[in-house]
Amino acid sequence: MSKVYMALQDNEEAHYLVEALEEDNPDVTVDYQPAMIRIENEDRLVLKRETVEEKMGRDWDLQSLHVNLVTIGGNVDETDDEFTLSWN
Repeated sequence: MSKVYMALQDNEEAHYLVEALEEDNPDVTVDYQPAMIRIENEDRLVLKRETVEEKMGRDWDLQSLHVNLVTIGGNVDETDDEFTLSWN
């Protein structure tokens, strides 16, 4: 098994993203570092638009993830509803 990861800027919107990632990926590890948040998981990490919208209480475009994204590790599969990292 290999870990996949993403790092987000540490800002208000990113905190909603982290909450959604924790809900959709129960074994996720979150590491708060200066100015960024690193999130990692074994094999697969999924961010669901629907879960983020529930946390934010408003509509959210998955493409806006890229504004907060610092780096990723893994192969990306992206739709309008999910952003998934995995190792193929």
